[in-house]
Amino acid sequence: MNLTHRFAALLAACVIALPAAAQNAAEGAVDPNIMSPFAYANSGERAKHTEAAPAEESGGRVIGGVDAEPGAWPWQVALMIAGRPVNPDAHFCGGSLVLPNWVLTAAHCVHMETGNGQFADLPPQAIRVLAGSSRLAEGEGDLIDVAAIYRHENYNPDGWNNDIALIKLARPASGPVATITVPTPEAGDILETPGVQATVTGWGFTEKGEHPENLKQATIEMLPRDACNGALMQARAQAAGQAFAQVAKLFRVPPEAAQESWQKLIENAQPPLTENMVCSGTYAGGQGACSGDSGGPLVVGLQDGSFIQAGIVSWGLSDSATKSCVVTSKFSAYTRLANYLDWMNGVIRANP
Repeated sequence: MNLTHRFAALLAACVIALPAAAQNAAEGAVDPNIMSPFAYANSGERAKHTEAAPAEESGGRVIGGVDAEPGAWPWQVALMIAGRPVNPDAHFCGGSLVLPNWVLTAAHCVHMETGNGQFADLPPQAIRVLAGSSRLAEGEGDLIDVAAIYRHENYNPDGWNNDIALIKLARPASGPVATITVPTPEAGDILETPGVQATVTGWGFTEKGEHPENLKQATIEMLPRDACNGALMQARAQAAGQAFAQVAKLFRVPPEAAQESWQKLIENAQPPLTENMVCSGTYAGGQGACSGDSGGPLVVGLQDGSFIQAGIVSWGLSDSATKSCVVTSKFSAYTRLANYLDWMNGVIRANP
């Protein structure tokens, strides 16, 4: 069985979704309160999800991960709902310090549906940023107001292409913090090599459905984008094929014509992962990002002991029945950071 078929065998029962969203494969319907991490946290639905979760037997963790050592990832920040106490319920996304007063995150963390299919950016006063702490608790770290939010102008919520945003802080972060290096396009090609080891960090839901107080980390690896796309397309085709056959039968379309139409549909289908995304996970599955990790960093260690950020947590898989993360999922999609160095430099230079 080749790599694509191995992926597809697992994914056939799953649907594509943001780490903080769940989508019905047949209807394409998305609950706006789940589609947006901010809205989901602010609605109280996530707190109900956490309260209903079974007790964690071995300590909560990012899917397949472990507790991060305090100070191990000093560029990691938490996006918090302003006006709330600092705790897991107020946290809705992650981010990384690229400069002392600039945070890198995902566009879908700061851009949400307002109703009737309309979208808008969150106002800066709706967010605070917690830096210099691996714990989501009162009195921990440096809690900073937000001065401005800059979402990529070509971000597309339908497919999550260009899922990147910058947050300008009201002042530089202080305490035990550090900035993370952003790759050039050339470095990005090396970081994306299949098999390269990477680490994803965040305070997202664990495999037991809990929203942890302590930062978690998981070691994964870069996977071939083509293989991930092939597996996802095959899984989508399996799900859509059943619905297509029912429609063709309902309208009494001759088998030959139905087959021709289906073939054209498949030929024109767009791959889920664009060139602006990287694929990372494990062949065995069971490690990676989950709800609440969105916007956080995917980093790769270098030989000199330093780290470079290869991606931003963007979207993953959701179980169509439970609306939660697929614990056995083999991979997640991350914004390919190397494609956006010029965009980031432009935003920062234009807003000193």
